[in-house]
Amino acid sequence: MDILTLIPIIAGAIALLYAGFLAIRIMKEDEGDDKMRGIAKAIREGAKAYLNRQYKTVFAFAIVIAVILGVAINWQAGVGFISGAALSAVAGYIGMNMTTQGNVRTTNKAREGLQAALSLAFKGGAVSGFSIVGLALIGLGVFYIVFNDARLLVGFGFGACLVSLFARVGGGIYTKAADVGADLVGKVEAGIPEDDPRNPAVIADNVGDAVGDCAGMGADLFETYVVTAMAAMLLASSPIVLGKFGSNGVILPLIIGAMAIFATVVGSFFVKLGKDKKIMNALYKGLIVTTVVSAITFYLADYYLLGGDLGIFISSLVGLGVMACLVVITDYFTSYSHKPVISVSEASKTGAGTNIIAGLGMGMRSTFLPVIVIVIGILVAYYMSGGATSPELGVFGIAIAAAAMLSTTGMIVSIDAFGPITDNAGGIAEMAGLPEDVRNVTDPLDAVGNTTKAVTKGYAIGSAALASLSLFAAYKDEIVIRSGSFLLSLEDPFVLVGLLLGAAMPFLFASYLMTAVGRAAFQIVEEVRRQFREIKGIMEGTAKPDYGKAVDIVTKAALKEMAVPAAVAILSPLLVGFLLNERALGGMLMGVILSGLLLALLMTTGGAIWDNAKKYIELGNFGGKRSPAHAAAVVGDTVGDPFKDTAGPAINPLIKVMNTLAILFIALILTFSVL
Repeated sequence: MDILTLIPIIAGAIALLYAGFLAIRIMKEDEGDDKMRGIAKAIREGAKAYLNRQYKTVFAFAIVIAVILGVAINWQAGVGFISGAALSAVAGYIGMNMTTQGNVRTTNKAREGLQAALSLAFKGGAVSGFSIVGLALIGLGVFYIVFNDARLLVGFGFGACLVSLFARVGGGIYTKAADVGADLVGKVEAGIPEDDPRNPAVIADNVGDAVGDCAGMGADLFETYVVTAMAAMLLASSPIVLGKFGSNGVILPLIIGAMAIFATVVGSFFVKLGKDKKIMNALYKGLIVTTVVSAITFYLADYYLLGGDLGIFISSLVGLGVMACLVVITDYFTSYSHKPVISVSEASKTGAGTNIIAGLGMGMRSTFLPVIVIVIGILVAYYMSGGATSPELGVFGIAIAAAAMLSTTGMIVSIDAFGPITDNAGGIAEMAGLPEDVRNVTDPLDAVGNTTKAVTKGYAIGSAALASLSLFAAYKDEIVIRSGSFLLSLEDPFVLVGLLLGAAMPFLFASYLMTAVGRAAFQIVEEVRRQFREIKGIMEGTAKPDYGKAVDIVTKAALKEMAVPAAVAILSPLLVGFLLNERALGGMLMGVILSGLLLALLMTTGGAIWDNAKKYIELGNFGGKRSPAHAAAVVGDTVGDPFKDTAGPAINPLIKVMNTLAILFIALILTFSVL
C-alpha cells in the first residue's frame, strides 16, 4: 500500500476529530432559561422525527437499489452504493443535529454581545463543514484502497447523490411549506412578527431550517465533494493521463482535499469581528485565509506528486479563483448592501406585481456573470493543463479545477450552516420574549445568514457545473473503453433529441417541487387559519397553539411529495439510454447540465434577492414593517422561498444523479439499447 493513499484518510480523521472537539465545546455552553430550552427541545424533536422518518423511507428503497446494482453491475457497485448513501445520510444528520443544538446556545450567547454569538454560531457550522469533508475523504480513501480502481467508486458516488436528492427534495418541501404558510397567515393576514409564538406554524418553520438548509445542504455538498473527486480520479485513470502522471494523478484529487482540510483549520481561527464590526467581513476573513493557505499546499502537492507540473497547479488555482468569483458575485446580487436587492425593495412600493417582476429580472441577470466566470475557468484550466495537444489532459485539468474548488467545502459549509443556526436563534429569541438587546444581536446575524446561504448555493451549483463536465467526460471514456469510439454531433438526430429532453428535465423536475410546496403550504395555511379561528385566546396570548399539528402536516406532505421528483431523476436517463441509445443519453446529459446550471442559478439567487428585499424593508426602509411595500415584499419572498430553498438547490443533485447513473449503466445500455 502506498503511503500517499493513507494521507486522505488521516486528514479525514483529523477533520472528524476537530469537529468532535468543536461539538464538545458547543455542548458545554448554557442553553438559557426553561422557556428557551423548551422551545429548542420542540424544534430538535421535530427535526429528528422528520429525518428519522425520511431516512427509513429512503433506505427501504436504497436496499432494493443496492441489490439491483449488485446483480446487474457488480457487487462493488452495490456495496459502494449503500456505503455512499449511509455516509451522505450521516453528513445530513450531523448538520441537523448541530443546528438544533447550536441555535438556543447562540441565542443565550447573544446576551454577551455580537462577537460571542458569532463565534458560537460559526463553530456550530464548522462541525458540519469538517464532518462532511472528513466523511467524504475517509469514504473515498478506504474504497480506493480496497478496490484499487477508480471506476469502482461510481456506485459510492451514486449512493451519495441519491440520498442528497431525497434530502434536498424532502427537506426543501418541508421547510418552504412551513415558511410560506407561516408568512401568508401570520405576517400578511394576522400582522404578527415572523417568529411570533402565537403562530401555530412557527415551530415547523424553525424545524424546516434544520432539515432543509442544514441536513439538505450537508448531504448535498457531501455528494458534490465525493462526485467531483471521483470524476477527477476516473479521468486520471484514462490511458493518456495515467501514462503521464501514473497513479499519483489518480490520488491527487484526494490529496488536494486533504491539504485543504489543514488550510480550513487555519482559516477557522480568523473568523473574528474587526474594527468595522461587519459580520460578513469576519466570515470572509476565514474564507480568504483558507483559500491562500490552500493555494500554497496545492503547490506542494503538485511538486511532490507530479514533479511540479505548472499546468495542473494553475488549474487548481483556477478552481480557487472560480470559487472566489462566485462568492463575490452572489454576495453582490443577494446582500441588501448592494443595488440589486435595494432596487427590488424599492419596486415593492408599487405592489407585489412590480416586486415579482423586478425580482425575476434581477434573478435572470444574476445568471450571466457566473457563467462567464465558469467559461473562463474551463478554458484556462483546459489549455494550461495541455488541452491544445491532448484533450484528455485538458479535461483532466478541468476536473482538477473542480476538485480544488470543492476542496474548500469545509469552510464554505461552516459559513452556510451559520445561517440556519442564527435564523433559529432569532426565532427562539422572539418566541421566548427575550429583551430587545438580544434581538439586536440575533437579527443582524440572521440577515447575514441569508446571504451566506445564498452564497453557498451559488458555490454548490457552480461547482456542480464543473463536476458534471468531468462526469460527462468520464461517461465518454467509459464508452470509448467498451466500444472504441464515441462522437456527439448535432447532425445526429439522437443527439439532438437527447439535448432537448435533457434541457427540459430541470424544468419538469422543478415544476413538481414548486407545486409540491404549494400544495403543502395550502394545508398549513388552512391549519393556521383554523387554529386562529377555533382556539380562543391565541391572539391574546392566553391560549397555546397546537404546534405539533403543523409539524405533522408538513412531515407527511414532504415524505409523500418527494417520490415523483426522485423517480424523474432516476428513470429519465435509463429510459433514454435503453429506449434510444448511448448517443441520445450523451445529448441528454449535456442538456441537463446546461439548462440545469442556468435554472438553478436563477432560482437560488432570485429567491435570495426577494428574501433580502423583504428584510431591507423590515430594517425601516421604504416604510418599514406593516407598510404596503412590506406586504408586497412578503408576497415576493413567498414566491422566492421555494425557488431558493427547494427547487433551485435540488437541481444540483439531479444533474449528478443522472450523470452517475449513466456511467453505472453504460455497459448494459450499449448491450441492450433498442436503437
